[in-house]
Amino acid sequence: MPPPPIRKISLDAPPTVVHVPPVPLDGNGNGHAGPAGGVHTPGPPPSEAPVLERMRCDAVTIAYGPKVAVNRVDLPIAQGEVLAMIGPSGCGKTTLLRSLNRLTELTATASRGGRILLDGQDIDALEVTTLRKRVSMVFQQPNPFPMSVFDNVAYGLREGGSKRPRKKELMEPVERALTRAGLWHEVKENLDHPALRLSGGQQQRLCIARSLAAQPEVLLMDEPCSALDPISTAKIEELILELREQIAVVIVTHNLQQAQRVADKVAFMYLGELVEYAPGEQLFNAPQAQRTRDYVGGAFG
Repeated sequence: MPPPPIRKISLDAPPTVVHVPPVPLDGNGNGHAGPAGGVHTPGPPPSEAPVLERMRCDAVTIAYGPKVAVNRVDLPIAQGEVLAMIGPSGCGKTTLLRSLNRLTELTATASRGGRILLDGQDIDALEVTTLRKRVSMVFQQPNPFPMSVFDNVAYGLREGGSKRPRKKELMEPVERALTRAGLWHEVKENLDHPALRLSGGQQQRLCIARSLAAQPEVLLMDEPCSALDPISTAKIEELILELREQIAVVIVTHNLQQAQRVADKVAFMYLGELVEYAPGEQLFNAPQAQRTRDYVGGAFG
């Protein structure tokens, strides 16, 4: 049974966080920098097409009971880019990430204000199962189902339609998903083996393949490498960079070096607020906000 609609917060107070508007374009398709001291939202080079905005948070506020976890966040999520959300523990980044496909609704005390749009449509207007296929989640700990490698990837494909497809019909999409996750050549001879026999890194890539099998438009990743060794982490990061060519990727990470390696855009959050949003190179090398400078400089974490 799907969860009930999340309780809505009435937002009467003025925003307390940085607003990130759509990029204004001039006649040549170039973006303009924001006001001095604000968030810089660059436009594409003249030779490139404007970036497609896949999702958008408009004044999103999330609370658990009386405690506000995310406060009035405005944030764009673009197709073909990796967005990294960084900040100290408890700053609201995972809560915001989980709200993008309405996983916060699984917490009884949760409530939300503002709007989250997917291709211009309010996600509250979408059936939740459909939303979670279009906006899929990979969690911090690998969580393969206690079944075969093949059945893990095929699970969503079997459950999604009115007619249960046969294994032969599922082979092509399963192979495609495992290939996209960089795992096919490692498991193709062992598709009927239990997924729990795989290494931790392989299990995480299997979970990514399971998400990709539904062909999502957005992939959410909550600390996907925190439980992995350096070699497995490098494979996941390489996969993230490959996936961004096809979909929008949003990753929450405490690892600033990882954010620098994979992110096109970075959002720094602190105490539930969006402090700064900028291209990764700018945010790490020339941050506009003092609090961002302190965080990336190691003054607190």
